[in-house]
Amino acid sequence: MELRHLRYFVAVAEELHFGRAAARLHMAQPPLSQQIKQLEAEIGVQLLTRSTRRVELTPAGKRYLARARAVLADVDDAGDEAQRVAAGEVGRVALGLIGSATYDLLPTIVPALRERCPDIVLDLRGELLTPAQEEGLRDGSLDICILRPPVRDPGLRVRVLRREPLVAVLPATHQLADRDSIRLADLRDEPFITYPSRHRSVLHDATFDACQRAGFVPQVVQEVSETSTLVVFVAAGLGVALVPEPVRHLTITGAVYRPLEGAPSSVELAVATRGDERSPHVLRILGALRSLLAPEAAPSAS
Repeated sequence: MELRHLRYFVAVAEELHFGRAAARLHMAQPPLSQQIKQLEAEIGVQLLTRSTRRVELTPAGKRYLARARAVLADVDDAGDEAQRVAAGEVGRVALGLIGSATYDLLPTIVPALRERCPDIVLDLRGELLTPAQEEGLRDGSLDICILRPPVRDPGLRVRVLRREPLVAVLPATHQLADRDSIRLADLRDEPFITYPSRHRSVLHDATFDACQRAGFVPQVVQEVSETSTLVVFVAAGLGVALVPEPVRHLTITGAVYRPLEGAPSSVELAVATRGDERSPHVLRILGALRSLLAPEAAPSAS
């Protein structure tokens, strides 16, 4: 049995007339009649009663019609779904984000992505350091990552979206907290809370570079991986920290953010994928992210 047999039968069953059904199917009547007879012979059941005046469905034919319609509908749905998959309209995308992007971008990009790509499921992983995101892209547990360069794996493609200036996080009780802005050099004697060292965090290196340009080496008393924990530790009075400006969207009682005077250091924000990524739904989300985050940015690769 072939699908065309089902389509022929449904046409005859709905028209209850071989001539009209043949016209509907754009074929001659004799071959259509022969095909219906072959179908009945194959399943061993009479589906239609024929006379010179009328065609009628048998009880078995009525039941077969319902099932044939369901089968054809499923086939059509499968074709539509395959086309939508090929167009990148459906699928699942695992999206990793660094800590600052978790608080700054997540509340805005997720609703926008769901509006643009309603049938793509987003598997969100926040508070990930760049090395962990690199590993996730390599092992396939992540599809797209919003991270901070540099990315050392040549097999990954990185597109810089924007640069973000560093700002100071101070305890609300700090003597400099009431200023509109501060000089980084004024923090030379303060204990610092930083992101992890040993090349596990771009922000750790950015903090040290900024402090050294201001004429001192920061005294690190605590290293933490999560941005929220870092700000909480500052709020608790354990030290001060430098974070990207978007972290200001993370409001924690007891911590205040202050811009740095002069030309503050900045860090890049980028989106990364596997260099050989070809999945249509992943590329669809990637394109939407780039247009949402940096519509004016030109792509760069590393």
